[in-house]
Amino acid sequence: MKLWWRKIAVVLITIVTLGMYTPTNLLEVDADKRSDNSLSSPSDVETVPVITESTQSYIVKGSRESFLEQLQEEAKELSLEKFGPRIADRVEDEFTAVILPQMETVLAGLVEHSPVYKDIAITEKPSDGYGERIFNVSNNSTEETLAKFHVRRENRPLEGHYFNFHYHLSEDGFQKHHYIGSIYWDKNTPPKWMA
Repeated sequence: MKLWWRKIAVVLITIVTLGMYTPTNLLEVDADKRSDNSLSSPSDVETVPVITESTQSYIVKGSRESFLEQLQEEAKELSLEKFGPRIADRVEDEFTAVILPQMETVLAGLVEHSPVYKDIAITEKPSDGYGERIFNVSNNSTEETLAKFHVRRENRPLEGHYFNFHYHLSEDGFQKHHYIGSIYWDKNTPPKWMA
């Protein structure tokens, strides 16, 4: 095998295995037998200090964790879709910093308490206009709605308009508002959802 084929093989194997394995046997097959005439004396060789690097350990996520991340990403996308471009431009940063972590915690609790977590799915799309619904979380096998995530517009006197984020659980018949947080809009009326 020619030298350049060996180098290509080493690079390809290293890339495919994400650097976890480097085939050293291909690199130094003829290292002892080969005589290299390009170096005339040992004084031509430079000594370089060796730097030891610590190895990093990679945590492989379980399927429950990856499923939860996918569910949380879908929740974020649907929330931003609910806002529409006019509202999202102004509240996206605060939503991502304050409201989204709370929503992710609730979703994690729903997935954690479900015996068959892969049956949990986001089933409803956001309502437009003045509707409150962002999305619903349901169990696909039983077709039971587990939670409903909503955002309500509030006009507080002398303060202005706020977006109130909350969710309802099936445990109390979707009656109680479980508060997530509020985001201030402005004194002026905000546009309709998805506008």
